[in-house]
Amino acid sequence: MNSMAKPLNKLPILYSFRRCPYAIRARMALTHCGIEVELREVLLAQKPDALLRISAKASVPVLVLADSTVLDESLDIMHWAINHTYPQETDPRNWGLTAMSMAAQRLIKTNDGPFKLALDGYKYGRAESDKSPDDHRADALIFLAELDRLLCQHKFLQGDQISLVDVAIFPFIRQFAGVDERWFDKTDYRKLQQWLAFFMHSKLFTQVMDKHPVWQEKVTIA
Repeated sequence: MNSMAKPLNKLPILYSFRRCPYAIRARMALTHCGIEVELREVLLAQKPDALLRISAKASVPVLVLADSTVLDESLDIMHWAINHTYPQETDPRNWGLTAMSMAAQRLIKTNDGPFKLALDGYKYGRAESDKSPDDHRADALIFLAELDRLLCQHKFLQGDQISLVDVAIFPFIRQFAGVDERWFDKTDYRKLQQWLAFFMHSKLFTQVMDKHPVWQEKVTIA
């Protein structure tokens, strides 16, 4: 655990799924902060009863703190980790959280809202939608173009240092690019491609993508 973190009596429990972009960003924040957790890898198609009991959302990530507080939103987990470990605004490891601008908040909201809907339509298709995957991809490109314009101005989305906005959005851009890597590599979003490659090859990302066996809940026999 990071030496600056407040001591915890026992490890928090993190229910996670390796490829889920929400879980990835939560794990990246926890790892950045040096917060050890008991990681419980779950299958989304076979969610354990332990997860269902603690979170009505019944999805990942879910973090159970030492005092039994449950955080079942990825952004809440990221905020908790940063505030717990690097609360000072002047500390670059704070990822700009305590001084996050309205523009930064809007980017995350757009990522988690319209862009995520377009990404899902592009990757999985939607039987109830009259849009084709290509139509959904076109919708997603509106956001990608905005990110690329920002990255033409500075190295990261909010300046020349990594911020929470970068880490919150990165896993979703990774997922988008992975749908058709050849097509994505041929787009004109050069700065976005460089930004994506930076995070893809970062130690922070590779650390959180280690594979873990699926967690099995112990069954108590009366």
